[in-house]
Amino acid sequence: MDVRTSSFCTDGACVGVAVEGDEVRVVDTKSAAALRFTSAEWAAFVAGVKAGEFDLPR
Repeated sequence: MDVRTSSFCTDGACVGVAVEGDEVRVVDTKSAAALRFTSAEWAAFVAGVKAGEFDLPR
């Protein structure tokens, strides 16, 4: 599995994303724990991020 890690990774405390078939995994590289999403779920999440749905109140 090819995991792409965040550019904000410090001291091995990293978050990575891996695409494997129709599944997207968000991986804690320190513990190897992962959340799994379908490609449709991931696309909906990315669209929400781009639309500002998860922005913190100012």
